[in-house]
Amino acid sequence: MSARRHAALLAVVLWAVCAMPVHAGRACEEQAMSFEALRDGLATGARLQANLNATGSDVALIARQGQDLSAYGLKYSHAGLAYRAGPGQPWRVYELLNECGTAASGLWVDGLANFFLEGPFSYDALILVPPAAVAGRLTLALRDTVQLQRLHQPHYSMVAYPFATTYQNSNQWILEVLALAAADQGRVATRQEAQQWLQAAGYRPSEMRIGAFKRLGGRMLKANVAFDDHPNKLRYAGRINTVTVDSISEFLRRQQGWTMQEVKK
Repeated sequence: MSARRHAALLAVVLWAVCAMPVHAGRACEEQAMSFEALRDGLATGARLQANLNATGSDVALIARQGQDLSAYGLKYSHAGLAYRAGPGQPWRVYELLNECGTAASGLWVDGLANFFLEGPFSYDALILVPPAAVAGRLTLALRDTVQLQRLHQPHYSMVAYPFATTYQNSNQWILEVLALAAADQGRVATRQEAQQWLQAAGYRPSEMRIGAFKRLGGRMLKANVAFDDHPNKLRYAGRINTVTVDSISEFLRRQQGWTMQEVKK
């Protein structure tokens, strides 16, 4: 059994109330984890835990550099929401994961070290801490498994369009949960309402230039990539807009009270 699958089974025990399936956008290949990968993943989890503890908050957005996105001017590829029940309690990471490169996704809860056990491009991490009012509402949201599922679209696309509900990528679910927490109480309950609030609040997605040939290859060869939810005007011009960690962090930096720090290896 791979380390990732072992972590998944452990997560089922830890969160039996809302057990959900796994993976983060890669093929499910059974590969033995090297000692170095295990060591680095555990060390990164420990560094991240120390930095999260030092924030004094019980909830934060965290991100990893799972793959090299420098060709698109991006650094961090995947975000999660780190949460603990209180000081001294263990941190858990709430995230949306693609199921083994398929067109489906599930919600999951992981440990801090497990968040870095899939051979990331680097072991740098990002932490974004919300202001107290948002943190309180975000804590309530993470306890409401029905609401978390309501904001989840299991039809997955790595490049899901930010203002459509046909598909969803991992970072998009995080952003929509943040919209639920940041909006006035009762204003956001559905994905469509979250997206409307984000547009009104000035969220701007990342735009990647992807030519027609590459788009066609991606759609034909990868089940977890789709472009048909993008507006024709943008799609035919090769302008693919999607939710990335970079676009989320840029948006949150403009919101009052959010703080950011990078945790380097």
